[in-house]
Amino acid sequence: MIYRRMNENIDASVLTPHTPLSSRNPVVMVHGIWDTGKIFLPMSLYLSRLGWTVYDLDLTPNNGDGRLEYLAEQVAEFIDRTFAPDAPIDLVGFSMGGLVSRYYVQRLGGIDHVQRLITLSSPHNGTWVAYGSFRSGCLQMRPNSAFLQDLNQDVAMLDRLNFTSIWTPFDAMIVPANSSQLPVGREMRVWVPAHHYMISDAQSLKAVTTALTEPLRS
Repeated sequence: MIYRRMNENIDASVLTPHTPLSSRNPVVMVHGIWDTGKIFLPMSLYLSRLGWTVYDLDLTPNNGDGRLEYLAEQVAEFIDRTFAPDAPIDLVGFSMGGLVSRYYVQRLGGIDHVQRLITLSSPHNGTWVAYGSFRSGCLQMRPNSAFLQDLNQDVAMLDRLNFTSIWTPFDAMIVPANSSQLPVGREMRVWVPAHHYMISDAQSLKAVTTALTEPLRS
């Protein structure tokens, strides 16, 4: 397998959508720990104005008590009841939601449904902050957890779709911040000042737009 990595410093002034409205997939957004789908309101409004149809859902429990596999099953159930079996979709996962989305894609058949997977400040290699809790979901987000080792041992399968990881070096929740890096897909680095601003800052919003309008790989 040939691994690809592209590091980019995003210039928000030059990012504009270039995909026709008719070819834009619906976008499903998956939130992080302690959040609900409402956290995506700024991003949802932004993308809706540009012509996307945007969906979100509330994962329960949202406080780390639930294992990430269980949360991914909720994503699978939501997608199965919302879209036709052969309908292509794009998936955006914020923080823990990026790991939940990856589990859906890599372990629950989402690889055949999702055309673009975008993660925002997700701890693909774990975060030291997770050592502050013994809740089962937090244990899975620790560096070198069995959950992360399982996902990362065949991460190359993400090359079958358009995968993009967007992250900021200033992230105090994902420690170290470059835990969001993976050796596949596209990497976009934005200079957003804090973790939760990744869903509302102009740089991040336009980076997501760029990832959603990237032509599909053949």
